[in-house]
Amino acid sequence: MKDYKEIITIEPGKRGGKPTIRGMRISVNDILNWLASGMTIPEILADFDELTQEDIYAALSYAADRENKIYQIAV
Repeated sequence: MKDYKEIITIEPGKRGGKPTIRGMRISVNDILNWLASGMTIPEILADFDELTQEDIYAALSYAADRENKIYQIAV
């Protein structure tokens, strides 16, 4: 898999500066919420044909990395 930094983008004027997938209007948070609500990766890909499996894994990697950094700061 590519490094998520090649897929996740942050643009101040797009989605309020939230991290998005390849500059689209789909945010990392959108993907995490879909997964948390019980959607499977195939269901997400079927609903959003502009996404790839790699995009979803990049969102998960970004979230895991961010969580790890927050945890390290708090300790």
